[in-house]
Amino acid sequence: MGLLDAVSIPRRTMVLFFLVDTSGSMSGDKIGAVNEAIREVIPEINDISSENADAQIKIAVLDFSSGAHWIYDKPVEADQFVWNNLEVGGLTDMGVAFKMLNEKLSRTEFMSDITGSYAPAIFMMSDGAPTDDYKKELEELRKNKWFKVGIKVAVAIGDDANTDILKEFTGNEESVTRVRTPEALKKMIRFASVTASQIGSKSSGVGIGGSEDSNTKADDFTKQLKEYTAENIDPNDVQAGW
Repeated sequence: MGLLDAVSIPRRTMVLFFLVDTSGSMSGDKIGAVNEAIREVIPEINDISSENADAQIKIAVLDFSSGAHWIYDKPVEADQFVWNNLEVGGLTDMGVAFKMLNEKLSRTEFMSDITGSYAPAIFMMSDGAPTDDYKKELEELRKNKWFKVGIKVAVAIGDDANTDILKEFTGNEESVTRVRTPEALKKMIRFASVTASQIGSKSSGVGIGGSEDSNTKADDFTKQLKEYTAENIDPNDVQAGW
């Protein structure tokens, strides 16, 4: 065995962010589907991470209602992450969530691993519209370099969800999908989480960690999301109450 064979090359980190609306309107089947889907997808994300020689996936969760808070005070490795059911109640302080995400997308905060970080994947879910003044905080968030290069996807839950604001968040219409049933929501959470983890943690020979590499990953994800939505999401699939 040569000297190089004994050296373990540090892996970079890719943080998968979940931003979850936990306002009162998310009660019942909506939050139930979110809790079930994320709990079930964590082992798949862990498999992707453990089999990846280049990147380790960590998970961060921010829930927002009347205010917002991080479920853990730092990103947690997929194999150590434990999902505790989110509960609902209150308003939809989306602007607060944008502010708190912006604060953590920094090399002094959640992107601080000494081995380096790939661009994050950011997955947002909401069934309504902001009840606070979100525009200033979203404008500041969109200036954040990590946010600019990250994979961004948003799921509009039910007919009351404001897709225009979610489009502002992701930066394009094709990264926003509307779901109207618990089953469609669970399938979308699984698809978006797994696909974003696979693409976001993939090494590339072109500008690893740079904007060109990250933009390619974001485009790749958007293409796959568009194909998945066309094949699996029925726009006429309506369930009473959604």
